[in-house]
Amino acid sequence: MRVLSGIQPSGSLHIGNFFGMMKSMIEWQNKSELYCFIVNLHALTSLNDGPTLAKNTLDAAMDFLALGLDPEKSVFWVQGDVPEHTELTWILHNFTSMGLLERSHSYKDKISRGLVPNHGLFAYPVLMAADILLYQANLVPVGQDQKQHLEITRDIAGTFNHIFGPTFTIPEPGIDENLATIPGLDGQKMSKSYNNAINIFISKEELKKRVMAIVTDAKAVEDIKDPDSCHLFAIARLFLTPDKLAELKERYLKPGLKYGEVKKELVETIWEYFAPYREKREDLARRPDEVRSIMRYGAEKARKKAQETLEKVREKVGLNY
Repeated sequence: MRVLSGIQPSGSLHIGNFFGMMKSMIEWQNKSELYCFIVNLHALTSLNDGPTLAKNTLDAAMDFLALGLDPEKSVFWVQGDVPEHTELTWILHNFTSMGLLERSHSYKDKISRGLVPNHGLFAYPVLMAADILLYQANLVPVGQDQKQHLEITRDIAGTFNHIFGPTFTIPEPGIDENLATIPGLDGQKMSKSYNNAINIFISKEELKKRVMAIVTDAKAVEDIKDPDSCHLFAIARLFLTPDKLAELKERYLKPGLKYGEVKKELVETIWEYFAPYREKREDLARRPDEVRSIMRYGAEKARKKAQETLEKVREKVGLNY
């Protein structure tokens, strides 16, 4: 089975990225054919600072490698290094209805939050479809917020297959319901754009600052707390073993729990959890050229599969003559 997913290099990666996508990706490399890439072309829809995008892309590559992605066990590359993505995107534009894109919840949500509408943002799902269909992916792990985009991919692939015959594999979504939405400091989905994230590779001082800012209710120390509606508990459960989580839940259900104490404990838990990865990340930061070489090696592997698919598409739509 071929599994594919990508992540935007839109800033320092946070624990929502890790538990929502990166951790499962790294696990998939040992039990499937994994294609994992950094979607720098998608990042252009909301970032128009060249040096920042270049830095973020390299940083994201280092983060993935530090967290355990093995370029020998997977195909790991940067989207913009494989030009087949953009060619297939243009072809698919011609088999995508305006109504399909106009129904995109993500586009409407981003515009409502102040992003300036542009064609790239509007047509984002078509590039995502090309990303997936180019590699004939069977499974695409996504969060609930990306589920509709995958449905659009399936619609586009179905339309193309109906017109030209079997060409694209229709991908299935892989959704971990337990991690569908990871809350940020304010309870909204954790996101860099909402400034509510806890980044993975930050100083301990900054980590403490972020964790202490997690919003909690105003219940008194002597009150019983509800763990199921607490953002702090939701974040803590990502890191705790079942036994430790049960202990914390029991503390919530008895008088005397202080949110400040739980936050201090969480700082130490998060710091220790990422300690071995932090050391490797620092080592990679001293060897950026080696990281670039790894990504180009991955792009070469990705292009072999991408060219195979694109050649079939070009033949069917009449671009080969």
